[in-house]
Amino acid sequence: MPDTPPDPGLLRRLGEAGADLALAGYGPLEGEAALRDAFAAETRRLYGGDVAAADITITAGANLGFTLVMSAITAPGDAVLLPAPWFFNHPMALALRGVVSQPLPCDAGNGLLPDPDRAAALIDARTRAIVLVTPNNPTGAIMPPSLVARFAALCRDRGLWLVLDETYRDFLPAGAGAPHGLFVEPGWRDRVVQLYSFSKAYGIPGHRTGAVVAGPSLRAELIKAVDNIQICPPRPPQAALAWAVPALRGWRDGNAAAMARRGAAFAAALGEAPAWRIEALGAYFAWVRIPEAMHSAAQAAEALAATQGVVTLPGTAFGPGGERHLRMAFAGVGEAAIAALPARLRAVLEDGR
Repeated sequence: MPDTPPDPGLLRRLGEAGADLALAGYGPLEGEAALRDAFAAETRRLYGGDVAAADITITAGANLGFTLVMSAITAPGDAVLLPAPWFFNHPMALALRGVVSQPLPCDAGNGLLPDPDRAAALIDARTRAIVLVTPNNPTGAIMPPSLVARFAALCRDRGLWLVLDETYRDFLPAGAGAPHGLFVEPGWRDRVVQLYSFSKAYGIPGHRTGAVVAGPSLRAELIKAVDNIQICPPRPPQAALAWAVPALRGWRDGNAAAMARRGAAFAAALGEAPAWRIEALGAYFAWVRIPEAMHSAAQAAEALAATQGVVTLPGTAFGPGGERHLRMAFAGVGEAAIAALPARLRAVLEDGR
């Protein structure tokens, strides 16, 4: 999680909403109308198209949003295509439901981006959906709109759902334009689902608030899962976020710019330790290939933590293809700590020899 505190005005409104007796009871299954309206308007502003409040379901975080969506579109024995390396909560949520995670390998030669042609060859009779995470966790790789469109066409042709996890959308490069154009296309409601998290953009992961954007056929099934798993999302943060979504655009942009500076500083730092190679970088993360002299990602992660105080996650935590990689997250460290990283990386490599 980032080390940037929430906006003071948002904190004040969270406190006021938490003390509001009117928000202490059950709320609407689909979430508060004010937040759904605000989020729909923000989605139209960013993507174009016609997303409306009726397409929005507020969830207690994006992780639960994913679980709720999978409860609506899969049954035990089905399969979902997940680009690998993957966000480890996704295969865990599927496993709990008895759904198979089908790995779609993402190669460094392709910028850690999934290949629709490769995905098409992996689809079988069990496959119900393709999940994409952009910007990606763990790699940071960002999918261009044209690639998202190709996956949408594949899902449409094969009768699958395209589930887009855009938790880190607010940390796309400045001036990048719309993350994709799917909401402009007619018929998007028949096959496209978007997941979003308010946690990262607003610095409030403890308040567990996310959103699902989907059309009426999926939402009819989604609400059944909501009623059995969630009931209603937390109400005080919804009240505060209904104000924050339009009011804090400039604040969010400032945070995104600060994170981009950290990413640039991280890339520059790794340039001083060339044995450690960045294969993708974006949002909060870099996917780093370890030096050939090190035996494994697990060994590299343990050595960095034990001898240098650098905490990373080995790539093996993120499924197939991570045996020679670390996920390095720079969201919670300042540029001074990043500047000290090259010396620590060189030191752990020298110790290993």
